[in-house]
Amino acid sequence: MLEFLKSPIQTVQGFFILAGQALRNILRAPHYTQDIFLQMDIIGVGSLPIVILTGFFSGAVLALQMSRALSEYGQVGRTGQVVAITLVREMGPVLTALMVAGRNSSGIASELGSMKVTEQIDAMRALGTDPIQKLVTPRLIATCAVLPVLTVIADFVGMFGGSIVAAMINIPARQYWTGAWRALGWSDVVQGLMKPFCFAFAIALVGCYYGLSTTGGTQGVGRATTQAVVVASVLVFILTFFITKIFVSGVINI
Repeated sequence: MLEFLKSPIQTVQGFFILAGQALRNILRAPHYTQDIFLQMDIIGVGSLPIVILTGFFSGAVLALQMSRALSEYGQVGRTGQVVAITLVREMGPVLTALMVAGRNSSGIASELGSMKVTEQIDAMRALGTDPIQKLVTPRLIATCAVLPVLTVIADFVGMFGGSIVAAMINIPARQYWTGAWRALGWSDVVQGLMKPFCFAFAIALVGCYYGLSTTGGTQGVGRATTQAVVVASVLVFILTFFITKIFVSGVINI
């Protein structure tokens, strides 16, 4: 039993040690600003097409399903409100985080894993460069900066997709957008932005952790990539539950 628990405990311990070192390096020089902007371009701009597509069709499907359900109660006009609240609170942040995790957490793990198995990271240490400060912290900062922006874009595109479906079922555009605007409160906006910020930590640090822990050559790189995507995706769902619980319980009142 103890041997069975040994590996998960060591994994959690190593993950939190890496997280602490990466956060500490944010305040330490050098900051590798050029690497941060490079990662923002790779993670943010590179993820835009898939985020836009996911957001658009998520909003369209939501509007289609909710209008059908609300028609039974004679409340089809409230479709915009339901779409806006669902996207901003839950689906926008979660789906965006899952897309970014699938695309970038795996990419980070494979990139760092390849560097690990080819001993490039050992060479960096030999030259006096901290690999965590050079490789992990820029990716963490970049992910935390771009994921909330990507989520806002996904939310807006999703509501636009919902408005197209609403027009197809004869809901006036003015009614749809007015209902969507009035349905959102500051609590929804804060919740919708806090979640991707927290997700960003999980996505970046999980990818970096499994990349730096890679062993076993090219097979190890593939294994680390798969583990990074799975763990990051599961953490997204776990985090969204606890953050939602905090807001629903009224711990944060806005």
